[in-house]
Amino acid sequence: MNWQAISFDWNQVRAFLAAAEEGSFSGAARVLKTTQPTVGRQIGCLEEALGVTLVERSVRGLTLTEAGRDLLDHVRTMGEAATLISMVADGKSQDVTGEVTVTGTDLLSAVILPSVLKPLRDAAPGIRVRILASSEMENLTQREADIAIRHVRPDQPDLIARHLGDFCANLYAATDYLDRAGRPRMARDIADHDFVGNADPERLMAPLHNMGVPVRPESFVMSSANGIVAWELLKAGYGVAMQPEILGDAEPDVEKVLPGFPSLEFPIWLVTHRELQTSRRIRVVFDLLARGLAERVRPGNRST
Repeated sequence: MNWQAISFDWNQVRAFLAAAEEGSFSGAARVLKTTQPTVGRQIGCLEEALGVTLVERSVRGLTLTEAGRDLLDHVRTMGEAATLISMVADGKSQDVTGEVTVTGTDLLSAVILPSVLKPLRDAAPGIRVRILASSEMENLTQREADIAIRHVRPDQPDLIARHLGDFCANLYAATDYLDRAGRPRMARDIADHDFVGNADPERLMAPLHNMGVPVRPESFVMSSANGIVAWELLKAGYGVAMQPEILGDAEPDVEKVLPGFPSLEFPIWLVTHRELQTSRRIRVVFDLLARGLAERVRPGNRST
């Protein structure tokens, strides 16, 4: 459907977006400071204008239809743009101040976040960002962080989670290592090489076995719980490692072990508290992260 060809009321769009993010009409009503019947009526008018059903109501709550999921990405973009436009128009971008703590894995924090967050200095220079390199979801539930970037969807009901897409990973090694050890010609040949892993390298064995690489525990000659250390071990020529393609493809002294080897995909979830609905500084950083990370991932079935 060509959504842009249809005219509709922005208040109806806001009601749909709030209901999708809150998971209920009552939650949307609280956020929008209106009543539940008003939210329901606005979404009903939007459905009538578009000629599709966007939400399904049941005793278990609100569920988006396929058309609703398709529309959600578009209205999120509209909402994020409207927020920034209004802030710039009335000068409030200069007035948004305070600290926002963002947590992500050590590798993502060091390699991805600096470039993603760079536009924030122009958009809202009063916001101070503290980066917490950690993989623990408890950082959010214990209020140690405001926004988390994670590879799994949280199950805590008081958190808002958005799937931005998927990072792709592949097997890489330093060029000088492959010059010494030889370049494999097929998947099963990779198992004869040394591997660099994380703190629990055996977790990688099952997906590699499924991809035709019968790697063994003793193949992992170096490992570290720190992703940056594992990356540096790879670059130093200790062996093969599974690394994000956005990182491996950009490193001149590193190459894919086997061209054409299928990629592993792992999801990227942007997670925050319900405070997102009331804190402008968290909303600004969340929206900027959502746009910046979405540009760097493979689009998936993005959902809340």
